[in-house]
Amino acid sequence: MTPKVRLLASCALVGLLGSLLVSGPARAEQGLSDTRAAEAKAAEGEVIERIVAVVNGDPLLLSELRTRAAPFLARVMQAPEMQRMQLMQQLYGDLLTQLIDERLLEQESRKLSISITSTDVERAITNVQRQSGLKDPEFWEAVRGQGFQPDQYKSDVRRQLVRLKVINQKVRSRINITEDDVRRRYDEQLRSARKSAKFDVAHVFMGVEGDSVTKLSAARAKADALKATLTPENFDAAMSEYGGGNLGWVSQGDLPEALATALIALEPGQISEPVRGPSGLHIFLLRERKEGESSIGAFETVKQSIFGELLDKAMAKQEAAYLNELRKQSLISRRL
Repeated sequence: MTPKVRLLASCALVGLLGSLLVSGPARAEQGLSDTRAAEAKAAEGEVIERIVAVVNGDPLLLSELRTRAAPFLARVMQAPEMQRMQLMQQLYGDLLTQLIDERLLEQESRKLSISITSTDVERAITNVQRQSGLKDPEFWEAVRGQGFQPDQYKSDVRRQLVRLKVINQKVRSRINITEDDVRRRYDEQLRSARKSAKFDVAHVFMGVEGDSVTKLSAARAKADALKATLTPENFDAAMSEYGGGNLGWVSQGDLPEALATALIALEPGQISEPVRGPSGLHIFLLRERKEGESSIGAFETVKQSIFGELLDKAMAKQEAAYLNELRKQSLISRRL
């Protein structure tokens, strides 16, 4: 589905189609023609209406399922003929699961006295249009081009708003994202971003012969004492006295993992704690950094977007758990 006009309520179906389709880009007109031909061929003796599921005594009809599937049939029909029946069954099965979940949420919304007005729907659509950057006529043309009629689109938006309100009311209180959580995620992204950076590095090196605990402890104590005296100004003298030198410009892949981990945590002008290497202890001075393309910016600049990312993931996890609870508490009969 075109990202610019991605349907607010149909994102799950976009992923569904991505897993179903095995052919190239959609040719909607040809696909619709094939679909109509297949429907006409099967029309004789076809069941027009029946119940495909019952959710707590509330029936779901075949016509509802067909209406939901209609925008996707043209693309399914582009698959090789031998695969179409299997793909159709998978499409209908997944859509029925979605319809059941929606019916459960609608039932919960009535219990919670949640209502969605036409104003709520129009406001949500206006927000999607604003994000898409399309004018009103272009937006609806794009919606139709994806196989959705305006009424279908608005119904999808209404269902998604019901879903959002129920989920927010029932599971939001289960989620507690702290600034420490945001900071940890930021540090993860920062470490990842710095993998593509280049570092101008110098190091003082203290060799350690053998792996005895006594020798390593002595070398560690000596390195700790030296580190306490080091500054960027006297670092060159320490390299001359103890060993080491300028490494020049390096990237993460140029160093063993333990050394690289210490290096990417530094800011220009900072000196690392002693770090164990394959043959001794290193103390790094980061002279300069050239940021890679994936630099993520200062924490204060990006923390709100990171919070949103963490909240979305947590809400998705809690939504899945909540829906599973609803299914277990409900009487559901699938008849497809």
